[in-house]
Amino acid sequence: MLKILIAVDGSELSLDGVHHALALVRQGLQATMVLANVQEPATLYELVTTRDPDLIAAASLEAGQHLMGPARALLDAAGVGYETDVGVGDVAHTLVDMIERSGCDMVIIGAKGQGAITSALLG
Repeated sequence: MLKILIAVDGSELSLDGVHHALALVRQGLQATMVLANVQEPATLYELVTTRDPDLIAAASLEAGQHLMGPARALLDAAGVGYETDVGVGDVAHTLVDMIERSGCDMVIIGAKGQGAITSALLG
């Protein structure tokens, strides 16, 4: 069974990615999903005023889980298995770490504002 990571940031484009993954499942692909969200690191101001790194980490996790709510609802309604992963850091590097850690075979990331050629290549 394949494992598909879907980058979810709460946008319509990321929900389009979930719809795309569900279309693949409806076409017969046997897969489980990993919903992944990356939160930005805390700012210096947040670190200085909060003084509690655990509180900042909990807030990041809660924000990421909240943004995945609509994607989770779509997968729940379709009866497709999934897990969630919230990371903190640079989006590109953190997503690569998540992909490697979870052993995903496929990645779906929304593309925005691409030209005609890029859109044709990325889908």
